[in-house]
Amino acid sequence: KAMADMDRKVDVIERSTVFQGYYRVDAYRLRHSLHQGGMGAEIRREVLERGHAVLVVPYDPVRDEVGLIEQFRIGPFARGDQPWCLEVVAGGIEEGEELEDVVRREAMEEASIELDNITHALDCFTSPGAVSEHISIYCARTDAATAGGVHGLAEEGEDIKVVVMPFADVMAALDDGRINAAPAIVALQWLALHREQIRRQWLD
Repeated sequence: KAMADMDRKVDVIERSTVFQGYYRVDAYRLRHSLHQGGMGAEIRREVLERGHAVLVVPYDPVRDEVGLIEQFRIGPFARGDQPWCLEVVAGGIEEGEELEDVVRREAMEEASIELDNITHALDCFTSPGAVSEHISIYCARTDAATAGGVHGLAEEGEDIKVVVMPFADVMAALDDGRINAAPAIVALQWLALHREQIRRQWLD
């Protein structure tokens, strides 16, 4: 996509793949425009290439409940923190896939729930200083009475528990830090901002 200010530019001197494992790391040597004008000195940056993803908040407007998932996460574990995170349904986008199809697939794989009224919320970068990942966040209607259990693909080592929470309890979990995964925080804060509008639309 074109930059907002066409006078800004980035000159890539070299790009190379320095690691290829479960994810890929690319190294860049580049120069970029400065705010005060002109081009800056050459810098080197590494970027984690882990693909792009969708997230969805399954919300039941009748019961005013949210379907969350809980699973083990290596990031908090590596830091020495409690590694089971409360999150929202998410999954990677394969080449050529429609985003809403990914939303429906991941909701079935991770939580065994069906969705309708799939609504695009916003797009964001998870950590733009180091990661290329771009996420598209959705909110969708579900029947929370049917949600529960442990799901996920065994061949991918997934062990995912569905946790249904009243909206007020979700807000309390955001406030006291029990929900600490940034994409989930962004998605649930969006729901907090738009909940009344969503309920009016879905309950008409």
